[in-house]
Amino acid sequence: MPWPALRIGNQTAFSAAYPTAPFDYAQEHNFDAFEWFNDKRHGWGWAQEDSDAHDRTRILEIGQSRKIAYSVHARCQADINLPADREEVFRSIDFARDIGATLVNIYYADSQGVEGFAASLLAVREKANAAGVRLSVENTVFVGPDVFNRLFALLQQRFGSVPPDLGMCFDMGHANLCAASRNNYVGFLEKLEPFVPLIHLHVHENWGDGDSHLPLFTGPAGQNDTGVRTMFRLLKDRGFEGMIIMEQWPTPPDQLLGTRNRLKQIILDTH
Repeated sequence: MPWPALRIGNQTAFSAAYPTAPFDYAQEHNFDAFEWFNDKRHGWGWAQEDSDAHDRTRILEIGQSRKIAYSVHARCQADINLPADREEVFRSIDFARDIGATLVNIYYADSQGVEGFAASLLAVREKANAAGVRLSVENTVFVGPDVFNRLFALLQQRFGSVPPDLGMCFDMGHANLCAASRNNYVGFLEKLEPFVPLIHLHVHENWGDGDSHLPLFTGPAGQNDTGVRTMFRLLKDRGFEGMIIMEQWPTPPDQLLGTRNRLKQIILDTH
């Protein structure tokens, strides 16, 4: 059965020469997805507070005219179990609503265990539902597949089935560093229960020694892409239809074009 066309895009980066350079590049090269990542460091990079009402309207209009699907990545350090951080994620949801983004991505935070996070997630979900956006929960380097199995089992018990507006963002680079699946991101994916919905994807790689965010096919997959091909076969089997976000701003940025083109071919080859 053919796989529906998947959107591939990049994201904002603190390492860019100016904050909107990655977005300008996405437009120039007709990427059909883009992620706004709250990752401002030492005053450099991009954050949602930098975009006023005029900026947000312009981003919305560009997305609509160029058919670019947007996602928003909340600040990595935001722990939705904490009231102040939850309010910051609420502002990310507001930004997503303003620009027409369909999804807000947050990190899993273990400060109150799986049960506590599930309760906090449902509170954030109320805000997201009102804004008409979905929520994805991303695996960090410290969290294994068992945590996500437990989290979505709780949601399944609560609702009978996991609501379509909630799911997981599978970060292959983080999975490759996780103690439960070191140097085996495919193994992480294989350990996820079928009821865990995968709705967003971050692609980057590393050599198992640090979260280096190498462009895909410039690390181990550049020597052997079997793992990437297996990952996409598993994603297809699970019905994945989300955005694929390249989480880097390489030098030169045209490496992103090579990654996108090779990914498109792998997706076409997947059966």
